[in-house]
Amino acid sequence: MASYGDFAYFYDNLTDNVDYEKRCSYIKGLLAENGVGEGILLDLACGTGTVSLMLSDMGYDVIGVDASEDMLSVAQEKKMESGADVIFLCQRMEELDLFGTINACVSTLDSINHVTDEETVKEIFRRVSLFMEDKGIFLFDVNTPYKHKYVLGDNTFVYDTDEVYCVWQNSTDESLVTTVNLDIFEKDEDDEETYYRYSEEFTERAYDLDDIKKWLEDVKFEVIGIYEELTKDSVKADTQRAVFVARKHGTQ
Repeated sequence: MASYGDFAYFYDNLTDNVDYEKRCSYIKGLLAENGVGEGILLDLACGTGTVSLMLSDMGYDVIGVDASEDMLSVAQEKKMESGADVIFLCQRMEELDLFGTINACVSTLDSINHVTDEETVKEIFRRVSLFMEDKGIFLFDVNTPYKHKYVLGDNTFVYDTDEVYCVWQNSTDESLVTTVNLDIFEKDEDDEETYYRYSEEFTERAYDLDDIKKWLEDVKFEVIGIYEELTKDSVKADTQRAVFVARKHGTQ
């Protein structure tokens, strides 16, 4: 997994099109429907902390975990500005180690896809289960094989904002591992004709949804729903992002 050095400082600008408020309301609704209206919530691969802070505002006691010090540096700045009572920890997902148990775990914007080794994904699920209270809820989304094949695969995207210009180039192999190359150009505040260039590379992998379901069941999660994102509709052949809702049952 990449460390997202320079990318961390452009991440919020490049994801400005994400309706975080709508996404967090959707998450809270699904959690409440399944018995977790409050309590300790883990935001796994929390990035720059936007979801962590919003879910804290919605009444959860939030712990945000991410492997990138740069992402967490941005998250900490947001926390200080907001005054929110959120704990941020620098940990890899597969090395999750908490002080106690949690009532829920969420992971958004295809963070699981950034892990390209299936054994590591299984270990992530095992670690989440280890710290999850009985009847706790694990909610996360993944980009689907369809998206990797037909949307991301071997395509180029351009993002042009007032602050940055980004060229996003993808290359997808037969195992549905997509290598993403980013070239980011930041305008000089004092000279509009001068840009600074930053480059970043990371990979994502699409997993079969049935395999993900089995890996969850192997560590005592019952999958109670797989939905199209931001809905409760069942996934379809052309679904691009699927949301898993799983309930912990019993102890390991």
